[in-house]
Amino acid sequence: MICQVSLFTLKPEITAERLEEMMWTSRTSLLRIREVLHLNVGKRIKDSDPWDWFLSIEAESLDKLAILQDDAQYFKFVREVLDPSVDKRQVLTFEMDPRKDVKYS
Repeated sequence: MICQVSLFTLKPEITAERLEEMMWTSRTSLLRIREVLHLNVGKRIKDSDPWDWFLSIEAESLDKLAILQDDAQYFKFVREVLDPSVDKRQVLTFEMDPRKDVKYS
């Protein structure tokens, strides 16, 4: 099982209302993708934290993650939600199955 965590810093003009809309849109659009097994979306609690927002997507394997990232819904999400609103991002990918060799993920 693969978990990809994306951390985002938003552009200065993004309001709290826009962030709420982005979170809602993330859930409604990404959960339509068949390969998405689980999705978490959240905003920061403390102003001192460096990242404003995060998105966590779980998929069965790296191949399934690649398939979901090639999905039209995902491209639309990136174009309409991420690209206009995100200033900086960091993407981390993890294997979640214990004792599984990551080269077989």
